[in-house]
Amino acid sequence: MAPGRKRKSGKRYACGKRTRPETERDAMSVALDARRRHFGVTAKQAKDERLGTALGRLAFRELISETQYQAGVAFAELYRQHHAVCGLPSPSPRSVAGLLINEGIFGASPSEPVLEVIEKLKRRFNAATEALDACDREQRMSMGRRPTLLVYRVICTDEDAMRWPEEDMGNLRVALNALVRLFRLA
Repeated sequence: MAPGRKRKSGKRYACGKRTRPETERDAMSVALDARRRHFGVTAKQAKDERLGTALGRLAFRELISETQYQAGVAFAELYRQHHAVCGLPSPSPRSVAGLLINEGIFGASPSEPVLEVIEKLKRRFNAATEALDACDREQRMSMGRRPTLLVYRVICTDEDAMRWPEEDMGNLRVALNALVRLFRLA
């Protein structure tokens, strides 16, 4: 062996140079830079967690109120829980790893949910879908797409709504207002 100091331990590239471990700060800076480029915001504004979802971006741009945003977040959590308990797939999995974790292959709870909890969750989900269906019936003569479809596209599939016509934004606000009343956030 050649004389000299001992080689430092750690992972290396094929050329022999040591790899630099990626820190959380490095990973976060990539996300913040992407938000600044995509959404045209300042570095301080890019740290706002609402920019991470389509619904949050609407609240950030003040196209919906903070109460409507909170109702949408509550519905998204209810939707996610309902689909997980019923064994239904997510409409828009973020990644294969996320799908495996969310579907219970990794990190699943060791016990099955209690029957009463499942029934309560189903009743809450049915009440939410009934409220959205009532919005559809009330808005059937209005211009634009159905409120239920708009909620599904923004909240469940995370479709960007920044370029939607004003009629659709109005119908989305109507549906979010129904969820505000349902979740008693007013």
